[in-house]
Amino acid sequence: MPKSTVDFTLTVTLKNNVPDFNYTQNGLPVTGSVVANESEIIRYLLVDQTGKELKFIGAAFDTPFDNVIDNVNVSENGLELQLLDLDKTPGKTGFRFILSSIGSNLLISSPDPQVVNRGQD
Repeated sequence: MPKSTVDFTLTVTLKNNVPDFNYTQNGLPVTGSVVANESEIIRYLLVDQTGKELKFIGAAFDTPFDNVIDNVNVSENGLELQLLDLDKTPGKTGFRFILSSIGSNLLISSPDPQVVNRGQD
């Protein structure tokens, strides 16, 4: 069972019709990356300011089989994505959020946050 939860807000806007991704934590700008020192849930809350009704549909990982992240869950409404990190495997993985938008079959991918596990648990 995770010992803690780390919350981020991912706000997406449009600049010249190109999605712009900005991460905040407790109202302060951050990269969206995490260094885990214990098992935790890493939660991203989506704030869509594009008018395109963006929704999380998942996350794509650079190294999906390294066990740095143990599970991904997306809320029913697509506005919250949780990464389960049991912090049992030291290492790091980069990932991109995959989002859908209304009126298009094209998917959107985010810039690359990272999770780094210290392997303390």
